[in-house]
Amino acid sequence: MSVLVGKDTKVLTQGITGATGQLHTRLCKEYGTQMVAGVTPGRGGTDFEGIPIFDTVAQAVRATGANASVIYVPPGGAADAILEAADAGIPLVVCITEGVPVLDMVRVKRVLDGGKTRLIGPNCPGVITPGACKIGIMPGYIHKPGRVGVVSRSGTLTYEAVHQLTLLGIGQSTCIGIGGDPIIGTGFVDALRLFNDDRDTDAIIMIGEIGGSAEEEAAAFIQAHVKKPVVAFIAGQTAPKGKRMGHAGAIIAGGKGTAAEKMAALERAGAHLAPSPAQLGTTMQAYLREKKLLS
Repeated sequence: MSVLVGKDTKVLTQGITGATGQLHTRLCKEYGTQMVAGVTPGRGGTDFEGIPIFDTVAQAVRATGANASVIYVPPGGAADAILEAADAGIPLVVCITEGVPVLDMVRVKRVLDGGKTRLIGPNCPGVITPGACKIGIMPGYIHKPGRVGVVSRSGTLTYEAVHQLTLLGIGQSTCIGIGGDPIIGTGFVDALRLFNDDRDTDAIIMIGEIGGSAEEEAAAFIQAHVKKPVVAFIAGQTAPKGKRMGHAGAIIAGGKGTAAEKMAALERAGAHLAPSPAQLGTTMQAYLREKKLLS
C-alpha cells in the first residue's frame, strides 16, 4: 500500500512545453515515474522526448489513462489548469506553481470541496513514494524507501528531513509537501489521516511554520486520532510579528499563529518536538528506538 502515489500512477504534465515543465518531467521519468502525457493548448499532436502532447487534459486522459496531473503552468493560468484536471476526472492534482492569486484559489477550493479530486499545493514541491513514483521537483536521490511518512509546509525542510533520515538508514513511506500558501488543497489533517491509516507507515514527521492555524488543527487531530509516533518541528521561531517570512501563509497576525502556540499545542497532543531542523533525523531515530520500532 502507498499513500497517494505508487508504481501504478500514470502522470500527465500540464505546462510541459515550458522549460520548468520539461526539466522536471524528464527528471520524474528518469526516476521511474510513468510520465504518460503532456498538455499544452495548441501543441497537440507533438511530443516531448517521446511523451505525447495533447491540447486538453480530457484528451490526454482518454488516450493514456492518466490518473494524476502535475502543473507547471504560470500563476495566472494555474487555477484554470487545476479545474481543467478536475473536470477531466483526475483523482490527484499536484500544483507546483508559486504565486497563484489568493482569490483564484478561493474559487478552486470552493469547486473542489466535496469532489473526487485531491489537490496537493499550490506552491509545493510535490509528493514522492520513494522507489515507486515522484511527482514534483524534489531531488529523488536523497530519498530511501521505508516506513516514515513526512509532511511539510516547507519544501526545503522536507528535503532536509528526508536527507537526514536517509543518512541514518531510515527510509520514507511517502513524503508530501503541502505548500506554504494561505489556501491549499491537502492540509496537515488530511495528510496525517492518510499516514495514520497506511499500514506501511510506522511514524510521521510533521514540519510546520508560523502563520495560520493549520498546526493547531493538526495537533487536535493527532491527540484525538493518530496512533503512530509523531515528530514535529515549527519553523520561524524567531520571526517578528506581522512580517511575512518566506511563504505567503507564514505571517503572525493579531498575535495568532506564533511558533510558541503551535509548539505548545503539538506537545500537549503527544508529538515529540525536534529542537532544531538539524535534529529532525536524530529526533526521529531516538523516538523510533524508544517505541521499539528501530533497533
